[in-house]
Amino acid sequence: MSKETVYNLDNNGDILTEVTPLSECDFLYVVDRTKDSFTFPVHRHAEFEINFVENCAGARRIVGDSIEEVGDFDLVIVGHGVEHGWEQDKCTSNHIREITIQFPVDIFGNEMLRRTQMQSVKTLLENASKGVAYPMTSIMKIYSHIEDLLNAKSSFYQMMKLIEILHLLAIDPNGRQLSSSQNAGTHSTVSNTRLRKAQEYIAANYKGEIRLNHLAQMAGMSPSSFSRFFKLRTGRSISDYVIGIRLDVASRELVSTSTPIADICFNSGFNNVSNFNRIFKKNKGYTPKEFRQIYKRNKILV
Repeated sequence: MSKETVYNLDNNGDILTEVTPLSECDFLYVVDRTKDSFTFPVHRHAEFEINFVENCAGARRIVGDSIEEVGDFDLVIVGHGVEHGWEQDKCTSNHIREITIQFPVDIFGNEMLRRTQMQSVKTLLENASKGVAYPMTSIMKIYSHIEDLLNAKSSFYQMMKLIEILHLLAIDPNGRQLSSSQNAGTHSTVSNTRLRKAQEYIAANYKGEIRLNHLAQMAGMSPSSFSRFFKLRTGRSISDYVIGIRLDVASRELVSTSTPIADICFNSGFNNVSNFNRIFKKNKGYTPKEFRQIYKRNKILV
C-alpha cells in the first residue's frame, strides 16, 4: 500500500502548489488517512486527483471559485491545476476519513484518449479542470470500487481499478461541474471572499429580510450582476438559498424541541404559517406536523 503523503510546497501567488509524491514511473498514488480536522490549505498541483471524504458534514469545499458546504460524504475529481481544498468550517467530526487518488496528466496519452471507447473518460478529464462533484447516490455506487482499489494485491490491479472508477465517473449523469472557470487564481480569491461574506451575512441574518441590494453592495457589484454571480457559484438563487437555510433551522427545531409549529415558523425566518407549511412540504415531502410525527417514530432523519 501507499506510504504516507509528504507535502513539499512552493508559493505561487496566493495559492500553494503541491509537489505530489508521484514519480515519473508511477501510474497512480493513493493514500487512505483518518484525521480529526482539515488543516491543509487550498492548493493546486498538475496531477489529477480523486478525493473521497467521509464524516465531513459541515466542512467547506473550495474548488476554483466554487465554495460549498458538504454533507457526510464528498466525492470530487479535480485536475489541470485548479485550486482546491477542504476547510473545517462547521465540521465537528474528529474521525474524518479521506482517500486521495492522484495520477499524472499523461496517464493515457493522446493516442489512447482519441479511441471511441475512451471518449467519456476524455471528457471527464477535461471537465476536471473545473472540478466535478458527485451526489450521494453516485458515491454509494463508487464507494466499493474505491475500497477495492485500496485492497488491490498489486499496483497493477490498482491501475486497472482506477480505470474502472474513471469510467464509472465518466458515464455518471449526476456529475456536476463546480468552478465557473479553469485556474481561477487571484480572481478566485476575490470571488471566494465575496461569496463567503454573503453566505456569512445570510447565516447571521436569515430570520430577517435579506435584501439583494445590500448583498450586492457588500460585494461591490450591481444587484443584477451579484444575483447571477451568486447563482453561478452556489447553483441556487439567493431566495432559494435563504429558504434552504430557514428550512434546515426549522427541521432541527421540529425534531429536537416541542416548540409549537407556529413559533418555529417565525423563529426560522418565515412570516406566514400557511406559506411555511406549503414551502416545507414542497421541499421535504411532508408538512411540518407530519415531519415531526414521523421523525418521532424513527422513520426519517433530518
